[in-house]
Amino acid sequence: MKKFSIMMSVIVVLSVILGACAPQNTDATQAPAEKTVIEFWTTDNEEDRIIAYEAIADAFMAENPEVDLRIVAIEEAGIAQRIATAQAANRLPDIVRMGVERVSAFAADGILDLDAAQATIESIGEDDFQAGPLAMVTDPATGKYAAVPYDGWVQALWYRSDIFDDLGLAAPISWDDIDAACDGLAGNAGLDYSMTIGTDPGQNYPHQVFEQVAISNNAWPFDASGNVTMDTPEMIAALDWYAQLQRCSTPGPQYWRGARESYELGQSGMMWYSTYIMDDLVDGSGTEAGSNIAVVENLAANSGFAPSIVSDKGSATYGQLVTLGILQGADPMAQEVVKYFMTGQNYLDILAVAPMGKVPVLKSAVEGWRGLSEYFDYYSEETIAQIADGYETMQRWLFRPEYGSVERAVVGDIEGRLLIPQAISYIVLEQTMTPEEAASWLQEQVIALLAERSE
Repeated sequence: MKKFSIMMSVIVVLSVILGACAPQNTDATQAPAEKTVIEFWTTDNEEDRIIAYEAIADAFMAENPEVDLRIVAIEEAGIAQRIATAQAANRLPDIVRMGVERVSAFAADGILDLDAAQATIESIGEDDFQAGPLAMVTDPATGKYAAVPYDGWVQALWYRSDIFDDLGLAAPISWDDIDAACDGLAGNAGLDYSMTIGTDPGQNYPHQVFEQVAISNNAWPFDASGNVTMDTPEMIAALDWYAQLQRCSTPGPQYWRGARESYELGQSGMMWYSTYIMDDLVDGSGTEAGSNIAVVENLAANSGFAPSIVSDKGSATYGQLVTLGILQGADPMAQEVVKYFMTGQNYLDILAVAPMGKVPVLKSAVEGWRGLSEYFDYYSEETIAQIADGYETMQRWLFRPEYGSVERAVVGDIEGRLLIPQAISYIVLEQTMTPEEAASWLQEQVIALLAERSE
């Protein structure tokens, strides 16, 4: 028994020694390294656009296997609420594609990482950005860039130039000429209405059109001293003039879809719309039911482009700059993702999903952008040049030089809370307010917003 016990002890010791020296097979047992998750929210939410984003994301992950880059489609109209919900749950994304009107408000709320935006722009090449977009994203409080310019569009009053010529109407640029067209088009050349103005209180479209009208009449939310000025004679006149256009417009609550469809079908002779419309004027656009509109013959060739509105108090152009915001707490790899999406062919692939509505912010991309679509051939060289240079003349309430970060944040809140569409609806649809009463209501609302931001 003693010999057996000694032998067993030797065997056990040898087993331990051999086990320690044997090579370890960890392939099947060791957990894979945890990847860095980058969440990228985009308002480019149509299926073909998400496919383009995911293709670039896949290429990025192939080059950076330690990263899990997730593309999340979101709705533009609900972005403020969605960000607020994510912030409350401590689940903010790393990157968000958003309109420039959100930037000041999110920066003021401490949601955006300005240092990350600054570093990303410098990494891409600050000199390659057009000057206009960089000015639009500059935070007045710090002088830093609050977000990265991405793409955008120019708004114009598109009009049936063939019918205008036949009726002897001037191009609809001045208030007087727009009024003349409003009264002269309906009932002629098969048109049911002269235009379709935005009146739906739940849509941003009325704000986009009205803001250009207001700026053309020198109507602004604040004066140079920071006082709220939503009830000035200029603002009341702009509300009144815009509301009066309903006399020749499609009835009922309307937004961009109604404006687009009535123009494409030959039911109206004017529409305010961005450059996104250019291919639809050739092929027709999709309807909510899933069908496609058959546009009137030669509509693109017979459509004029009037990007300016002129009154006796001034003039205005309007457009949209879309940005990529890098949020507080984002992994540093988010900066590399933004740079990757804006580099070379990757950037052109994003612009290519809708070239007419995605004017490049990078000088180096303009030549490539102009070759992205055969639809550009349907329009004059003058129109294409106006679009490409649109950022240099684009005006917005946000960009008044005297406004600081608080005023800009409030302007973003005005748009985000749809105050202008509601005021227009009160005047035009519900008919419960006069332009003066609507301006007074707006004054009260904006004073309250300013108080919230000033606390």
